[in-house]
Amino acid sequence: MMKNATLRQLKVFEAVARNLSFTRAAEELYLTQPTVSIQIKQLADIVGQPLLEQIGKRIFLTDTGRELLKVCRDIFEGLDRFEMLMSDMKGVKKGKLRLAVITTAKYFVPRLLGVFCQRYPGIDVTLKVTNRERVLQRMAENQDDLYVLGQPPEQMDVAFEPFLENPLIVLAPGNHPLVGQKNISPHRLTEEQFLMREPGSGIRLATEEFFAGRGLKLKVRMELGSNEAIKQAVAGGLGLAVLSVHTLALERNIDELAILDVTGFPIRRHWYLVYPKDKQLSVVALAFLEFMHTESKLLSEKYLLGIADFPK
Repeated sequence: MMKNATLRQLKVFEAVARNLSFTRAAEELYLTQPTVSIQIKQLADIVGQPLLEQIGKRIFLTDTGRELLKVCRDIFEGLDRFEMLMSDMKGVKKGKLRLAVITTAKYFVPRLLGVFCQRYPGIDVTLKVTNRERVLQRMAENQDDLYVLGQPPEQMDVAFEPFLENPLIVLAPGNHPLVGQKNISPHRLTEEQFLMREPGSGIRLATEEFFAGRGLKLKVRMELGSNEAIKQAVAGGLGLAVLSVHTLALERNIDELAILDVTGFPIRRHWYLVYPKDKQLSVVALAFLEFMHTESKLLSEKYLLGIADFPK
């Protein structure tokens, strides 16, 4: 039955299933929408069951469609791996690398990718930057080669490798009364208003764990969806925040922000490269893993130098 399906039909189906849209799939594949519809219909006829169902204006995968999507991803991943292996055997690193990273990692991952792509110009890289919940969802669906997280998921069977320090610091407005004070007690901070990322954020989890371990609870004034928004709110005097030191790497308004000297801080954490434990990594993914372990040490030193000018 399925041996009659063409690779083209499977590629069209994968694009429609991933986008849940005939229009976006057509744009992505440079095809007309009627062509996409015909390919999907022909594939459904071969399978003998509907692959998609439309409710109102929205498209959903049927149970059969979900199973076929898994098969498609296995097939395309196997073909990519074979292509990379052949290139590697010829002494040339070629192929694709798909990364998904949490939003805080956007401050340093693009820099590392720039060096990586210069070193291996034959490798095409796609980078997805999103929140932790979405990264974990992508990992569960095996959509990428590697994932960058500040905290590996406990509820998933994954392999993870630390590659870069990720210290968490307490950030305050530059004119805050606590700026310049030494060894501020965590208890003192419970008198302040805090700005937090959304529930489920790795930084928020680490922050709450730090204070809960000391029998303390912070006053949360506001939840914000990005580190940039939090930095602007801190600079505006709306409260304090716990953020990764990497979020300060490109900061220009250093007079508006200051790092507080709080006992127990910085919280020592790491960035991790994560992937499902049973996943067979491609030649390119393995090359990136090796690259990250060597280059991240140099990057760490640059960041430590970069925040040296921040008021404390």
